[in-house]
Amino acid sequence: MRPLCILLTGTPIASAERERGGWGALIRETTGAAWSGSWQELDCRTGEPFPDPAYVAGFVITGSSASVTERADWMLRTEDYLRTAISRGASVLGICFGHQLLAQAMGGRVEKNPRGREIGTTEIEIVSQDPLLDAAAQPFMANMTHVDSVVEPPKSAKLIARTPLDPHSGLRFSERVWGVQFHPEIDGDVMRKYICARRELIDQEGLDAAAILAGARDAAPGAAVLQRFAGLVR
Repeated sequence: MRPLCILLTGTPIASAERERGGWGALIRETTGAAWSGSWQELDCRTGEPFPDPAYVAGFVITGSSASVTERADWMLRTEDYLRTAISRGASVLGICFGHQLLAQAMGGRVEKNPRGREIGTTEIEIVSQDPLLDAAAQPFMANMTHVDSVVEPPKSAKLIARTPLDPHSGLRFSERVWGVQFHPEIDGDVMRKYICARRELIDQEGLDAAAILAGARDAAPGAAVLQRFAGLVR
C-alpha cells in the first residue's frame, strides 16, 4: 500500500509539542486504525524534494503558526506542487493553514479573519452532505485555533461547513480534495494548552478566555474527519 504523506508546514506550540509530539504524531494518533498502511512526512519549509504523487496514497497538510498571506517562497513552492498533484488525481486534506494554502493555490483568497480570532471547542454547521463529514453527529463539534481565514473560496469549491465566525470552515475543492479550518488532530488536552498559551491575547481581543478554557474538550466528530479521509483514501 502506498504511504499516506503528511506535509508539515509548522509545529504545535511548545507545550503541546513537548508533551504530545508534532503535528505528524497528533495526526497519526487521531487517525489510528483507520489507516493500516505506512506514513511519510515531509517538511515543506526545508526545500526537500516532494514525492511523485503517483507513489503516495494521499496527502494531509498540517497547520502552522505562519500566515498564508506572507507568500513565502516555500509556500509558493508548496502551492505549485499541490496544483500539480491535484491535477494528477491526488487525494488531499488541508487542515487550518493547510486548508488556507489549498484555497490560495486553487484561486481563492486568504486574509486575517474580519470576524476575529476563533479558538476553542466550536460547533460546526454542516451545510452540505459530504463523505468527509458525518451529518448524523449532532452537534458537530471540532477544535479551532486560527486568525486567518479563507475570505474568498475558489470558484470551483463547494461549501460543506461553516461557523458564525468563519463562513468557509469546510470546503471541497474538487472530487478528492478537501480543506477544513478546524483541527481534527487537536483533542481537549492540546486545545487547553493552546488557550492557556493565547490567554492574554484572547482577553485583549474582548473574548472570555476563562469561559473558552472551561468549554474545551475532546471533539469526536471533528477527529473523525481524519479517520474518514483515511477510509476514503484506502
